[in-house]
Order: sequence, then C-alpha cells, then structure tokens
Amino acid sequence: MSLTAHEIILRPVISEKSMDESQRGKYTFAVHKDATKIQIEAAVEELWKKEGVRVVSVNVLTTKSKEKRGGTRRSRIGGRTTPWRKAIVTLAPGQKIEFFEAV
Repeated sequence: MSLTAHEIILRPVISEKSMDESQRGKYTFAVHKDATKIQIEAAVEELWKKEGVRVVSVNVLTTKSKEKRGGTRRSRIGGRTTPWRKAIVTLAPGQKIEFFEAV
C-alpha cells in the first residue's frame, strides 16, 4: 500500500505529557493504522525537511477501543471508542519541530 506523508501522519497529539516530552525531542503523532515504523520515519523527515529533521527512533502504540456507556445513568445506549494508533518520534539531539513551539 502506497501512502503519502500526509496520509501517514494524521495529526499531532496535544496533551500535557506529549508537550512535556517535546521539550526533550520526542514528538507524538496520530498515524495511519497500516503505517510501519519505516514509513512513519520517512514521512516525518519529508514533512519537515526544511528544518533538516533527522529521526533517531520511532515507537508505535495501538490503543484498543473501549466500551462506553450512554449519557445518562439510566441509559442503555452503549458504544465503543475508536481504536487509533500513535507514534512517538525521537529526533536527533538539538533538533526540534517548529510547529510544536507555538502550542
């Protein structure tokens, strides 16, 4: 399957933990469910090639769907959350992605 860089990297994950890790050169992205570590590495380097970003390592986690209950206490309407995949990308020392600096 041939995916472009914009199809592989869906969006950055903005959370307290991911923002703290970005100070250390680790950035978290939501990625396509079929993307491999090699494809994720190439996509990050392609999207931020102006800054000369070099990826050192990629860790991938898949979150499973969880059961959710309805809105009220008596409601029997249930559902499930969407399973999604995230990648934690570590850059070479001294490098950063400027996109995250404004957040």
